[in-house]
Amino acid sequence: MTTSTPLVVTFGLYLVAMVVIGFVAWRSTRSFDDYILGGRSLGSLVTALSAGASDMSGWLLMGLPGALFLAGVSESWIAFGLVAGAWANWKFVAGPLRLYTERTGNSLTLPDYFTHRFEDGSRVLRVLAGVVILVFFAVYCASGIVAGARLFESVFGVPYAEALWWGAAVTIVYTLVGGFLAVSWTDTVQATLMIFALLLTPVMVMLAVGGPRESMALVEQVDPAKLDWFRGGELGLVGIVSLLAWGLGYFGQPHILARFMAADSLATIPRARRIGMAWMILCLLGAMAVGFFGNAYYAQHPELAGPVRENAERVFIELSQQLFNPWVAGILLSAILAAVMSTLSAQLLVCSSAITEDFYRGFLRRDASQRELVWVGRAAVLGVALLAIWIARDPDSRVLGLVSYAWAGFGAAFGPVVLVSLFWARMTRNGALAGMVAGAAVVILWKQFFADTGLYEMIPGFIAGTVAVVAGSLLDRAPSQAMTARHLQVRAALRENGY
Repeated sequence: MTTSTPLVVTFGLYLVAMVVIGFVAWRSTRSFDDYILGGRSLGSLVTALSAGASDMSGWLLMGLPGALFLAGVSESWIAFGLVAGAWANWKFVAGPLRLYTERTGNSLTLPDYFTHRFEDGSRVLRVLAGVVILVFFAVYCASGIVAGARLFESVFGVPYAEALWWGAAVTIVYTLVGGFLAVSWTDTVQATLMIFALLLTPVMVMLAVGGPRESMALVEQVDPAKLDWFRGGELGLVGIVSLLAWGLGYFGQPHILARFMAADSLATIPRARRIGMAWMILCLLGAMAVGFFGNAYYAQHPELAGPVRENAERVFIELSQQLFNPWVAGILLSAILAAVMSTLSAQLLVCSSAITEDFYRGFLRRDASQRELVWVGRAAVLGVALLAIWIARDPDSRVLGLVSYAWAGFGAAFGPVVLVSLFWARMTRNGALAGMVAGAAVVILWKQFFADTGLYEMIPGFIAGTVAVVAGSLLDRAPSQAMTARHLQVRAALRENGY
């Protein structure tokens, strides 16, 4: 047990620190607005790092390195798509959404924004959007819990069924207690830890095998196809487009869009974009290098490769333990926990806000007090977390597969609706409904019946959602004069601020 003692101590200190931040945030949480959106008080650094950390999740340190380890550079297309999509999201969505949500009843959630933006007195939009959030986030939260369980299983030898609970427990505690501020403040710490781990580890891997040139030679020796961007012709146009299409998903991710809504002003967004994109590019490069050059390390040390051959998503975990002394390894492995916790906490909070704001207050208790809403939100966090743990109970679950499905669901259901709503005055409530239903339905149906085509379900889902938004709006009667006037006022204000 002596070799694992430093890991236990490092993990313990990290987890205690996160809980302490949660309780500090609790003291600053006085209303439901504070609990769900932090009172729109985030500066540029916290906005940027919180958006990045809540975006990347355990996928960054487990799913992506695992994909590069197995297939080589051909899996890098996904990173190009993500960088392009994230930049477009910061550039074209962040500022307009921040201003529009403030001008439409100080909307706290995406369903809230849709309801006020389209003057939906029937609240059908609110319900449908809330259902989409709960369905796909249950799967997304499960991916984070799987990643956390894999970490505890690999590092401490804990059985998977028990590791599920260890991986989720602290995240549930600080999210439940501190709400949005706790999630955002811990995200900033976690993003710093993630970039440190992802820049240091690949450097040490290359040094361990003799340097960059030797590393490349060893990877080519293992399998020349790993250096082929097109995987020997196996990765055709459909495969490349599918990987690049991950970038489309950014426009519809509620947990990322919430960070834009929480920025303290429009002026915060440009600086946050620069910080966020620099952080993201460095982290992606590091994650890809870990997986890719992991092939070189295990070519030299085949006797250590067993756990990675069994599950490639463990490559970062195993390299951290094999290359560093236990104290440093503990810090690096805490980065995986940081990635898992940052995204899981953001997702739990969005689910909580949907249940509390869009169902409980929307239909059951319109006159509920702020204190009551905060406690309902906390109960919702616990309930969604338990559902996600149940979904993640299969030990054969793969992080990348779960993330892929949920990412496509949100991207297709919400992405076209968000984008068009920010730029087209003629869009109507029925157009938003049609886009949401078409996008979500096509993703689900494509995944079930057309997965063997190799085309990522995001693409047909996003196209269907966009067409449905436009067609549904044009077939509907024109928006009210008040709705059109508000849209024009928002666009005018954005132009005045350089957007």
